Amino acid sequence: MSEVLYTGLQGREEMVIGMSDTAKAMGSGDLEVFATPAMVALMEKTAAGSVRPFLDEGSGTVGISLKIDHTAASPVGASVWCESVLTAIDKRKLTFSVTVFDSKGIIGSGIHERFIINNERFMEKVRAK
Repeated sequence: MSEVLYTGLQGREEMVIGMSDTAKAMGSGDLEVFATPAMVALMEKTAAGSVRPFLDEGSGTVGISLKIDHTAASPVGASVWCESVLTAIDKRKLTFSVTVFDSKGIIGSGIHERFIINNERFMEKVRAK
């Protein structure tokens, strides 16, 4: 790794909820509110993005585990953001605390694990399936 990863590393990503981010559009529910799958994608994007500058060229991360609670609904047009903290490093396994907010407070939180991989070797294994 070009720079050393460290626990406490933080990430942040923000988005505005669009119609394609709703439970109704994603098929995870019938309402036009921020979908849990969209929140999960934001959590993964935040964690992955926070460590990307620290990885060697040709390396990446893949999500391997996510345990979440989606505790409040958010409407279309609302700004939401995720904050991640790298809480543990076990060789190539990275553990993050992830929390998602809207203007009223926390709407979701969880623990997310990612694994550092060599992108080409990973894709070779996928193509071999």
